[in-house]
Amino acid sequence: MSLIARFKSLSKNAKVGLTCGAFFFVMVGAAFAAVPLYKAFCQATGFGGAVRKAESAPRQILDRKVQIRFDTNVRGLPWTFKAEQASQTLRIGDTGLAFFKVTNTSDKVLTGRASYNVVPEQAGAYFQKLECFCFTDQTIAAGATVEMPVLYFIDHKYADDINTKGKPEVTLSYTFYPAVQTQADAKPAPKA
Repeated sequence: MSLIARFKSLSKNAKVGLTCGAFFFVMVGAAFAAVPLYKAFCQATGFGGAVRKAESAPRQILDRKVQIRFDTNVRGLPWTFKAEQASQTLRIGDTGLAFFKVTNTSDKVLTGRASYNVVPEQAGAYFQKLECFCFTDQTIAAGATVEMPVLYFIDHKYADDINTKGKPEVTLSYTFYPAVQTQADAKPAPKA
């Protein structure tokens, strides 16, 4: 007997129960898939100020300059986190290199992950990173300080977009949160 034939032979209450159960499992699955799908969408499009990861440096560099400001935050970790420079000014399309220092002020090895965004939000589609500590979990030994680089650029299309062409300043903001990882899996980063 086929699955459809078995379903048709069930009572009306059993059909409603099975349909509700199937709907419940589909909705739970959609809830778990929503966060990674939304994150992938934001990184692919720059939506909500999300920054995209670039595969290569740009070829077109404009004379127009933009000031990049750096903002650092920590939530839920006993870490200090600071940019080694408050800001950088670079030409649109030019590659910038910024350094950040993170110190684990606790007496335990801890793992964190940085989330990031860009303000103004419209700049997220054009602000791209070639290398960033935010793409992986960072495990830092107790009392250790680690220096972390970010290699980035602003795509030349930033200068042509009606929403960004009059904006000479972009803020790149990072926030470190505890990583969802067991400490048994953690390997401390080398001390700086």
